[in-house]
Amino acid sequence: MLKYFTSESVTEGHPDKVCDIISDSVLDEILKNDPNARVACECMASTGLVFISGEITTDCYVDIQKVARDAIKEIGYDRAKYGFDCDTCAVITAIKEQSPDIALGVDNSLEYKEGGTLADRIGAGDQGMMFGYATDETEEYMPTAIMLAHKLTRRLTEVRKQGVLDYLRPDGKSQVTVVYDGNKVVGVDTVVVSCQHSEKVDIETLRRDVKKYVIDYVIPSELVGATTKYYINPTGKFEVGGPMGDCGLTGRKIIVDTYGGYCPHGGGAFSGKDPTKVDRSGAYMARYTAKNVVAAGLAKQVQIEVAYAIGVAKPVSMHVDTFGTGVLSDEQIAKIIEKEFDFRPLAIIEKLGLRAPIYKNTASYGHFGRSEFSWEKLDKVNDLKKYLPKK
Repeated sequence: MLKYFTSESVTEGHPDKVCDIISDSVLDEILKNDPNARVACECMASTGLVFISGEITTDCYVDIQKVARDAIKEIGYDRAKYGFDCDTCAVITAIKEQSPDIALGVDNSLEYKEGGTLADRIGAGDQGMMFGYATDETEEYMPTAIMLAHKLTRRLTEVRKQGVLDYLRPDGKSQVTVVYDGNKVVGVDTVVVSCQHSEKVDIETLRRDVKKYVIDYVIPSELVGATTKYYINPTGKFEVGGPMGDCGLTGRKIIVDTYGGYCPHGGGAFSGKDPTKVDRSGAYMARYTAKNVVAAGLAKQVQIEVAYAIGVAKPVSMHVDTFGTGVLSDEQIAKIIEKEFDFRPLAIIEKLGLRAPIYKNTASYGHFGRSEFSWEKLDKVNDLKKYLPKK
């Protein structure tokens, strides 16, 4: 039986991604000077305006306005005619320190206060649940639709910045619908690409170029058939874009950031948050765990839910679902995970190296399925293979 699944991605010039990049750029600049800083940086962008707010506790000074302008320039908003540019936009800040009530639980967890070890020291920065997922259907251990969507938006940015299609502007989106026969991807049904452009290009030229230099470059030919449908700038015009066309907000593209809707989302955004916020670190650890479980052959796909209480180091629950693909029961795999992986915040931070200024690069084109990040390493595979049933 055929089934269809769709995921979307957006370019770094999308207004929400502009805000994610600014928030993570501020975080990185602080972590360069103060690795133990507490940062929750939120951003809003509109025509000619960037508003940066949040809670930041640090002993270093950062020129937040300069960081924001540099990030905007790197994205490509460097001309006033775009309606939003790095030199003329207003940058307003409203920053305060982290709530002392929250800091009480993060600085010293409940377990540590009750005589726990140094490994228990940091408590979760908030309550909530996070999800991690992995599947063997792609080499990245990610769902096909979201990986293709990310590759399309990344390619849009490449051909813009390299001058291949010099009439493109920073804003853009993609959407891919893949076809499954059972659990196997057998084709691509629909590709949607919308890209901001100069007023000088006609729609026929744009559609021809985007099909040739972006879509055909990314979508594997074996997944394309006579019935594959393409929608390239379907409205016929996309000149007004970025924060001029739509208000942007940090953390509004959480499905784009994760698995394209292929598994549940706990609701917590990533960008602008230091790793004591388990919305971020817990989700990274869950992905790391899921990917290693699948790569070790314990399951063909796995979804892990982990939940925390604020101020408590150890998760309050963990749920594992292999969707019937596990070589062991879900309960057995959950016990293996609890034995082999430490989900306490300090352990996650140290294992994945999360106090480093690595976050700006995560802010666009997805946090998962990219080999440059520590949570994508497969260094636990051999440890997990020992649990495989003997043949």
